[in-house]
Amino acid sequence: MNDINVAIFRFEKNAETVKRAVQSVNAFKHLPSNAKVVIKPNIVVWLDSPYPKWGVVTTSTIMEETVILLKEYGVTDISIVEGSLQMVPGEKQIGQKSFEGLGYTKLRDRYGVKLLDVWERPFEKVALEDGLSLNVNTDLMASDFLVNLPVLKTHAQVKVSLGIKNLKGFLNVSSRKKCHNSDVNKDLDYMVSKLPGLLPPSATIIDGIYTLERGPSIDGKPKKSNLVIASSNVLCADMVGARVLGHDPKDIPYLAQVASDMGISTDFSQINVKGEKIDDVASFHNYTFPFNEDNTLPLNMEKMGIKGIKFHKYDTTVCTYCSPLIGMLLTIIAMSYKAPFDDVEFLTGKRLRPSKGSKKSILVGQCMCALNKNHEGPQEIVKIKGCPPDPKSTAIALKGIGIDVDPSFFTNFDMVGAFMMERFKSKPEFDESYYTIQ
Repeated sequence: MNDINVAIFRFEKNAETVKRAVQSVNAFKHLPSNAKVVIKPNIVVWLDSPYPKWGVVTTSTIMEETVILLKEYGVTDISIVEGSLQMVPGEKQIGQKSFEGLGYTKLRDRYGVKLLDVWERPFEKVALEDGLSLNVNTDLMASDFLVNLPVLKTHAQVKVSLGIKNLKGFLNVSSRKKCHNSDVNKDLDYMVSKLPGLLPPSATIIDGIYTLERGPSIDGKPKKSNLVIASSNVLCADMVGARVLGHDPKDIPYLAQVASDMGISTDFSQINVKGEKIDDVASFHNYTFPFNEDNTLPLNMEKMGIKGIKFHKYDTTVCTYCSPLIGMLLTIIAMSYKAPFDDVEFLTGKRLRPSKGSKKSILVGQCMCALNKNHEGPQEIVKIKGCPPDPKSTAIALKGIGIDVDPSFFTNFDMVGAFMMERFKSKPEFDESYYTIQ
């Protein structure tokens, strides 16, 4: 493959940036006539009260420009399909709440766009390779064309989350968990590298109006970047996006694997960038906060002088049903610290084992509890069961190390969102109007 075109345009309001970017590289060149089109935004999480969406959620501005452009191309069958994180297992109407909150109902009323929540739609089993099948949303599988609308962000586990990673939102719960398995050879990066095999013909439009450092969720650090990246090739769009975020695609395992599978070099020799130059718009975005040398405590907590506790660094086996709790636990421990803990450790994911030197090992989540259910050792084992982890058990575990917290703290996500919003007061560049449709 030669001369795969990728556009980088600076976003300007009311300047049809998406249209100009798409047409400059003919990103819709594989769009069939009379196509059934699916648009996949990135709505990581939805809360009922205000929370920081910047760099986390695809802007409604980019979504509206995309819908209008598809209508100009004569497309009449358009569905917006997304499966946001269910904060409570089996939670209903989360998709409809997010669609209404982001103004998508206006797109439905004006343009006849269908709004489909993955959790309320059927799935079908799809074989990606011998021995590997995933349960995939049927609307994607029945479509003729996908417009992929990820956000330009880094990711704490796989370094960047762009077009390919955005496809994970089409999977059911068991398949999402399967992606976070404990196999070191077929880990999260490997599983994500297989997702392009799900695609019909497609175009990728990366929303970089706001970019996100230490993503993918609301505890990351957003930045107003005003960029749009577009291509008919999801890998090349992602490679350019990675470079814009300051990361070399060859150092991102799943991108390197997809490049190998597609026969595309990661040295950019086959990519023709139109619009802005990568070096002119690139800005390094960290993908994770640093831990100490032995990965037993976040570096900032070590610098605070917190002692007697190990909170082992998460790995790729931690799925989205445990990851929100990890951030909450670290925050509570840091805010509550008064005196050294008595050799306690927290274990997460699907690989870690209790340490010999710890007096108390707290196992976070169903997978960690199952892995160590037959553990025999000198330390006390405390289990926080459940998927996601049980709030009451979490509060009891913390009380056992001298930290009192109401279990409702772990379910009142609106309170967490409000707390996170405090960072953005008096910062007019973080404008919520990008997440509404007039």
